[in-house]
Amino acid sequence: MRKFECNEAEVKEAIDRVVRRTMNMDFTWNWSCGVAFYGISKAWEATGKQEYIDFLVHWVDEYLELGLPPMMVNACAMGHTMLTLHEATGDAKYLDLALMKAEYLQKEAIRFGEGVFQHTVSSKNDFPEQAWADTLFMAAYFLLRLGFKLDNKAYIDDALNQFYWHEEYLQDTKTNLFYHAWDNVQGNHLSAIYWGRANAWAAYTMAQAHKMLNPFMPMWMQLGGALGDQLSALVRLQTPDGLWRTILNDETSYEETSASAGIAAAMTINGHPMHQNYMARAYKGILANIDEDGSVRNVSAGTAVMYTADDYKVISKKRVQGWGQGLTLAYLVALLQNKEVVSSI
Repeated sequence: MRKFECNEAEVKEAIDRVVRRTMNMDFTWNWSCGVAFYGISKAWEATGKQEYIDFLVHWVDEYLELGLPPMMVNACAMGHTMLTLHEATGDAKYLDLALMKAEYLQKEAIRFGEGVFQHTVSSKNDFPEQAWADTLFMAAYFLLRLGFKLDNKAYIDDALNQFYWHEEYLQDTKTNLFYHAWDNVQGNHLSAIYWGRANAWAAYTMAQAHKMLNPFMPMWMQLGGALGDQLSALVRLQTPDGLWRTILNDETSYEETSASAGIAAAMTINGHPMHQNYMARAYKGILANIDEDGSVRNVSAGTAVMYTADDYKVISKKRVQGWGQGLTLAYLVALLQNKEVVSSI
């Protein structure tokens, strides 16, 4: 087995293309924007390009003049950008915005069971007592980042509780894959689909969270075990093109780039020595889906928990999506930030 090598200059050039295309998209203050701008924020971390931060500052400040929409769990994804803007500029207003989102999660967000965040996409009770894998990125990972930034034990404990219960509800102990969702009222996984992007949300956030913890924290072993088992299953479902399908275990479903990017990013961060060949194939497959203008192609549209597998297969992948741009940037940045795993030439 050969150690996977990527060209650092090629990665940086791809990052810049994807960032510039993302800058030309019109977003609202919601989860799509939160994931896209998380990607731009990570690109700034890896490259130090001031123009990336300048764009985010201008966009956020202009939106603040218009007024923010009502709070919801999904839109807490925008908190990631606030953390980066505070780090980059030192302006307290961005930290205040992050704290506002954290306090909403702590005190107002709808929960069920053992304090688990109910998935919401509006200010209403959208999906009673349902846990979706998406929430790990939108809320749990954000709350964990803020908790460590401020050394706030309540935030950290709450975030880790979300990881614990989302894994309990969503990771299948037989396949080690993650279901799209859990319905606590019905006591089932609804259509029980192993949706690609759900597994990307889980894998990427667990990989990042695991790096933030230490071996003396009980959840360090829990997250490491869940992630290791999941990636062990996922590498065996990678397609010959280096990608993953929108339904992971259904060869009649299409290959989907956002899921592939999130999974490949987690694999890169985790850095298992026996995953070199899978990482190499993912690199080729994901770069092949980035157009010259930085558009990430073959990204499925926003997807509810569909009734049947066939419903997932017909979700459109025609348009450029914020989450496709953001997850692809997260992957490309992971290549640069984990050089002990990925050799550069």
